[in-house]
Amino acid sequence: MSSMFLLPHIQQIKSAIAHRANVDLYVLRLDLIHPWVNGNKWFKLKYNLLEAKQKNFTTLLTFGGAYSNHIYATAAAGNLFGFRTIGVIRGEERLPLNPTLRFAVEQGMQLVYLNRETYRQRHTTALQEYLRQRFGEVFIVPEGGCNLNGVRGCTEIIDTAEFDTICVACGTATTLAGIALSLHEGQQAIAFPVLKNGAFLAQEIDNLLTNYLASGLPAPTKPGPWELVCDFHFGGYAKVNDELLRFTQQFKEAHGIPLDYVYTAKMFYGVMNLLQQGFFSQSDRLLLVHTGGLQGNAGMEARLQTVSSI
Repeated sequence: MSSMFLLPHIQQIKSAIAHRANVDLYVLRLDLIHPWVNGNKWFKLKYNLLEAKQKNFTTLLTFGGAYSNHIYATAAAGNLFGFRTIGVIRGEERLPLNPTLRFAVEQGMQLVYLNRETYRQRHTTALQEYLRQRFGEVFIVPEGGCNLNGVRGCTEIIDTAEFDTICVACGTATTLAGIALSLHEGQQAIAFPVLKNGAFLAQEIDNLLTNYLASGLPAPTKPGPWELVCDFHFGGYAKVNDELLRFTQQFKEAHGIPLDYVYTAKMFYGVMNLLQQGFFSQSDRLLLVHTGGLQGNAGMEARLQTVSSI
């Protein structure tokens, strides 16, 4: 299943800020492993797809917002691996479809819309049973791939002991949990929540780690050390401002690495800010995980242009 994906490469960042902090800075380019199913999305989907295949499911059903990287990746992965896909979308249908949902439909995904109140029940047995009655035998993948299969896949993201600190953006906390379970001796992970008041994710991470370690899935005896840095959400999920937009553009011009506004731009901005504050140890080797998500930039830029024209 993994044969059509490229191995991610590690790119060094030559930064004056990092040089002054006496820190070596590198980026794990998960955004380049596949044109459509890239970043952490592939790792979170991999074992869900394998389980669905092993149990002879032919249809995947999952959840997401109108600009969801997960919806985009699941639609593409379903098409690649021979699954019918159904995307349950938060909110009302809006035509014409934005680039994310248009791509999903082009990949064969059937879109179903739920009002926000009903959508909040997506984790409940009652709503999932309703969806099974409506669509038949479907393999349900949680929003964002946030389940133990997703965590298992994310344990495969970091496979090197060369770095002291692994930095990653944090949404559902699935990726951070997987990375924490794969850390080598002497390594630590730092997650940057992209949601406002993201400290609540600490409990989510603890729950994921506890449930994973009790599941019998491949795991070390205990996770490595991790922490949350909650100061770089820029107002909340999918919120941006001119400062973040400028940083994203300047970073791409300086280093040739595009960042997505929702996740990686906030984490990269946070790391550069912390470097200037002397947050990291001297001679630290930092690995920043580029979790993909670049497809969402088109929709974000369209929304920003609409707002600026009002």
